[in-house]
Amino acid sequence: MISVTRKSHFNAAHRLNNPKWSVEKNREFFGLCNNENYHGHNYDLDVTVSGELDEESGYLIDMKELSTLIEIEIESRFDHKNLNLDTKEFKNLNPTAENIAIIIWNILRKKIDEKFSLKICLYETSRNFVEYSG
Repeated sequence: MISVTRKSHFNAAHRLNNPKWSVEKNREFFGLCNNENYHGHNYDLDVTVSGELDEESGYLIDMKELSTLIEIEIESRFDHKNLNLDTKEFKNLNPTAENIAIIIWNILRKKIDEKFSLKICLYETSRNFVEYSG
């Protein structure tokens, strides 16, 4: 078993808010992240693919293909977007770091051969990150 990781980056705004809660409960629970005018992050993303090495090529997976996949499916979808307003994925889903990581995993999982395992590591800040492996 071997793993390769491709790093990526995107900037996005969001607001953490549960529409089932009162204004007061949202403010109390989410604090500054509940700002009505949104706030943003410079997200760093690590996409790790694991599996068996292909003996013919010496690759696990073509990193250029992985890079292009991330660029098309993730960066172009979320970079410089307001996640709440500009994306279908978060119209009805609170864009927490946890939910963003799960959405990214789901998008990429459909595009990466099932023979590989997939792990997403999403950094919301240099000190806060989420890992998701399905």
